Amino acid sequence: MTRMRKLSLFLLPLALAIPPHNTRAQGALGAVDFQASVTPTEAKPEPVRGFTFYVLTRSYEDIVKRINEEDAPPQRDKFIDTLKISPQLKKWLHAHDVMDLALPGVDKLLTADDILNTPEFLLAYQRSNSGGVTHGIPVPRYKDADKKDNPERYEKQHQEYMTALKKFIQEHPESVSGIELELDAVNPARKWAELQNEQKRRVRQLAPAEAQIKYLAAKVDTDLEGHAAITGLPAGKYWISSLNLYAESGDVRLRWDVPITVEKGQTIRLQLSNLNAVGAGQVKQD
Repeated sequence: MTRMRKLSLFLLPLALAIPPHNTRAQGALGAVDFQASVTPTEAKPEPVRGFTFYVLTRSYEDIVKRINEEDAPPQRDKFIDTLKISPQLKKWLHAHDVMDLALPGVDKLLTADDILNTPEFLLAYQRSNSGGVTHGIPVPRYKDADKKDNPERYEKQHQEYMTALKKFIQEHPESVSGIELELDAVNPARKWAELQNEQKRRVRQLAPAEAQIKYLAAKVDTDLEGHAAITGLPAGKYWISSLNLYAESGDVRLRWDVPITVEKGQTIRLQLSNLNAVGAGQVKQD
């Protein structure tokens, strides 16, 4: 027997006794095995096929929350202060939980004093009752020219009109009905909605990108059975997330952000379904 062969026979038991380095590394890692399905109303579960899931080191909901805090929606009171409307209308908006002046029921919130003391409400009331549509409504006798030429007469007749109008409104509350139709020009609802929607669009763009850049541990696509597996995950806490994407089936759409804990050398098995989804909703029907 040659020296080289003797050496080989000596080293062989040692090689068999010492596990390969990559085998030890694999034993320190864990895996996730899951299946995703959506159950429509009054129907059987449907596999979520060809859908990308992300394993994150932070909850996607927490990521969205933090971005919302940093890029906060506009504050209502600050928004009102920026509007090009009268100070009286700003004060009324601050005091009432209303932003859309065209909503049905706004007329029920207005008192006679609100109408008389807020230029926009007074003008809208006068317009909605103009043309003789409201019987007995007071008619102003003062003239704008008198405000400069004869201020005393203007003030006297103006005050008489306002007193008579207040009494009329109190005695005929139905005359306020429809005032919201004349408030479109000063209605802040559209601009308010645009600011909020713009902020939501920014979050929808920023959150998925940040999740993948800063917190992505792995991602995988499901097969035709809605099944997927991820191996080689270090032990720790993760979230299986669909980010801001929804899986749809029938009339149901689901999104997931499910926490899991991966143990060394263990495989976590779970089912993603309607029961552990977040942001679930009904698909809009045409």
